Amino acid sequence: MRSSATAPCGSAWESPTPPEAIARDRVAAGLLGAGRAMLDLVLPPHCVVCGAAVLRQGTVCADCFGRIAFIHAPLCRCCGVPFGSGPDRLCSQCEAHPPLFAAARAPIRYDAEGRRLVLPLKHADRTDLAAVLAPHMARAGAALLARADVLVPVPLHRWRLFHRRYNQAALLAAALARRSGRPAVLDALHRPRATAPLGELSPTARRAALADAFAVAPRRVAGLAGRRVLLVDDVMTSGATAEGCAAVLLAAGATAVDVLTAARVPPPRAEA
Repeated sequence: MRSSATAPCGSAWESPTPPEAIARDRVAAGLLGAGRAMLDLVLPPHCVVCGAAVLRQGTVCADCFGRIAFIHAPLCRCCGVPFGSGPDRLCSQCEAHPPLFAAARAPIRYDAEGRRLVLPLKHADRTDLAAVLAPHMARAGAALLARADVLVPVPLHRWRLFHRRYNQAALLAAALARRSGRPAVLDALHRPRATAPLGELSPTARRAALADAFAVAPRRVAGLAGRRVLLVDDVMTSGATAEGCAAVLLAAGATAVDVLTAARVPPPRAEA
């Protein structure tokens, strides 16, 4: 049973909305729509990837959308890696070494087109892309969101956060929380020690580099105990980061951890 601090907004026992409140909401919606129309006249909507003209601000043009490699079934029931063909099943890696997280999903492949959506969010101050990616993440992770008690982003080390000025995983978690009604605890995890870039490391080296790299904030332990956590990040590669975070969340009393990322790097075995 969810506590009042984390329960979704709204209750079956609330009194009906008074007519004057409905009228105010309608006026506010009309003013907002007029404001957006005026803004579109001054700053015409453009594709968030290539800059081409589009009908609505914050969307992707048809050409760019057509080049995005969305992940569809068949895929691994556990880690979400896409298969070339056949039914949904466990991949050989998850069969041989079951991960600490229960399931992981992502909407798009982290290929050339995927990087054009994710990298600007991560390194180029394109914080607006969190709102673009969140609907696709919500679609791919609908089952994970439905069973989640709380959303938790993968943390950045304080020095990296200082230089970047924002945590892209926290932006994605906040956008997903607004769409789903699930609460997000953006400071549940922290990164007590910095780690070197993981891009060129093997999966084994990644796990070694991330040993003891994550911790649960002491003031958040009680709020995570007995809850199912949905861990949110921008990209999933080997799953080492997800496993490192899942380990400390489970140790803090979480009942299970699922993972939802904006993009997935399919390993070579997934293309067979």
